[in-house]
Amino acid sequence: MKADAQALKGHLDVLLLATLTDGPRHGYAIKEALRDGSGGRFDLPTGTVYPALHRLERAGLIAGSWSVVDGRRRRTYELTDDGHQKLAGDRANWRKFATAVTSLLEPGPWPTTN
Repeated sequence: MKADAQALKGHLDVLLLATLTDGPRHGYAIKEALRDGSGGRFDLPTGTVYPALHRLERAGLIAGSWSVVDGRRRRTYELTDDGHQKLAGDRANWRKFATAVTSLLEPGPWPTTN
């Protein structure tokens, strides 16, 4: 089952930041990393990914630069120091959230009362 952009609302920015952890990528490679890293579940349209990248760039969390590859211009993005800090904080918050949700959805056995 594929997730759509609405289902990712509130999570897209951190997922995009995470795709840049291993180094710079151009826009389409970021889109592919989302798709491939999620086993095809996050196969989002470019009309969703690029506006989010522009928003992250305006916020100073990523930096973009233009290059020409095989005669084609493309924009490559990388995490800024603020982006690295934001991603670290978001990952810590996600772990706490996921632990709380998991404890509710998959509770262990209830203690017996005697």
